[in-house]
Amino acid sequence: MKKNWNISLPKILAMPLTFMVFFISFSQINAQDCPALLNPLNGSELVPLNSTIRWQPVTGVPGYILSLGTTEGGTDILNEQNLGASNSYTPSTGLPENTEIFVTITLFFFNQPNIVCDSQSFTTARLSEAPECTTFNIPQENALNVNTATNITWNASVSATGYFLTIGTSMNGGEIVDNLDVGNTLSYNPTADLPEETTFYIYVIPYNRIGLSVGCSPSIFTTAPKADLPFCATMITPFDGETNVPLSPVLEWNEVPNAIGYRVTIGTSPFESNILEDAIFFKTSTIVIDFEPNRTFFITITPFNNAGDAIGCSQETFSTLLGCGPYFDPLTGELQVLNPEITFPDTITVCLDNESNIISATDQADGYRWFKVDDTGNETFLSSSAELSISEVGNYIYEVYSVFEDSGRSFECSTSKKFTVEASQVPVIKNILVTNLANTSNYEVLTTESGSFEYALDNENGPYQDSNRFNEITLENHTVYVRDKGGCGIVNKLIEQDLMVEGFPKFFTPNGDGVNDYWQFIPPLATGENNVLNIWIFDKFGALLAQLAPDSVGWNGNFNGRALPESNYWFKAISNNNKVIKGHFSLKR
Repeated sequence: MKKNWNISLPKILAMPLTFMVFFISFSQINAQDCPALLNPLNGSELVPLNSTIRWQPVTGVPGYILSLGTTEGGTDILNEQNLGASNSYTPSTGLPENTEIFVTITLFFFNQPNIVCDSQSFTTARLSEAPECTTFNIPQENALNVNTATNITWNASVSATGYFLTIGTSMNGGEIVDNLDVGNTLSYNPTADLPEETTFYIYVIPYNRIGLSVGCSPSIFTTAPKADLPFCATMITPFDGETNVPLSPVLEWNEVPNAIGYRVTIGTSPFESNILEDAIFFKTSTIVIDFEPNRTFFITITPFNNAGDAIGCSQETFSTLLGCGPYFDPLTGELQVLNPEITFPDTITVCLDNESNIISATDQADGYRWFKVDDTGNETFLSSSAELSISEVGNYIYEVYSVFEDSGRSFECSTSKKFTVEASQVPVIKNILVTNLANTSNYEVLTTESGSFEYALDNENGPYQDSNRFNEITLENHTVYVRDKGGCGIVNKLIEQDLMVEGFPKFFTPNGDGVNDYWQFIPPLATGENNVLNIWIFDKFGALLAQLAPDSVGWNGNFNGRALPESNYWFKAISNNNKVIKGHFSLKR
């Protein structure tokens, strides 16, 4: 079952090599537009010259581009270095002394313009002493069989602003290079190949304005017989700087004529090899399975032969497909995802007596998947339509997905949720509580068992509602219907309003609204026969307030032209067979 991006253990095909791609799950928080410097802090002073520059990571930003300069927005120290997802950078040759350094961070995106942040700055410390001696990288100390076309590289010396280089065939010799000022660099490529099978002495003396390093020892190595190193290779697919690269691409580079193999290093920043480190290939292409989406990858291809490795091969970059997100949207300041939203309920009830229980998707999407989950958590695929026929209770998974086209390729973003199917039953009406108001009534329907029921009034076909309450219902007989949502059945009950005592209302509301403004005898609906001769109305003390004929409009609640207050009143009536009818009613305003 596919859930969003299926990040697994990537494998290089046809090779006994496995490497892990870690997928970073971004938290849904409010991303800020631009990060603040963490080290050195913006505006700080006396910053060490070998400081690592570090800033706050921004959630949802796939990469950073860094520039360093001596003016705001300047690039004279570092010109738009792509760092991938790394939020730190250590200048290889250190920082200039007593200088205000401006740091410009650019937020890199695949699907929208980059965001160039305002420059922040700090001021470096002033030099106080000469630099210390350095150490060598290539060739290594006392190395043998060094290729005659080798380059010379060394490590940076803290506070050095330049280096003097000497190369000779004796301890104090300078036949190849004699005390050459190579500037503030960490490598030197001899103008011609070195003599073969010869021992060389190399001195690298760091200096700054205070002075030179003192007591530095030479590095000694011996060259091999004459041999030709291969040239460097370059990427064909993806090409250097390409974006929207598929997550499982074919990596291909040009063939180098005298190479017998290629060393491939891949990392998520220029300084890492966390994907591949010097993996050896004997062909010029390979397939990589499941790169992480929304990342920039840094790749170096180094051809080699029996003479050694190609020298000075440059690093190239490519960026993977946008994927489903989350990614930062600078227009809204929020994280965006391409996965569809789900409104499907947590619980579904079905009537197991039905031959077919059909449940339907609640969301618009390009596709659907349904799964049954057993007691051990194993998932069984059921259907890929928008509807599913349910035959048993238990746990299920509902999945929807959207398909997107990008750079001529399609990819899928999905969202899923687990839901439970429960058995339903025929509803049984236990009671209907009726609350009579002035001109209306409220109903509350009670069932013997709780279930997934819905309710309607006076019409079996609805409309139905989830609430078991009906408010402000007219004062007449009504029928309440209760239906099981799982299709187990419908029941109903008639509510007869007992508002009369042999045709005499229990209350009236003389408020001038044209409804129930007069109290009067009402002949029974069944016969329509008026069998009342005279009616008398009394207050609670027995005082006569009115005498009515049964065919009059009725009593309006007044006595001697004055409206009487809300209260209970009594009546007595004589029927045409001399039967005495007594009772009471309420006057409400």
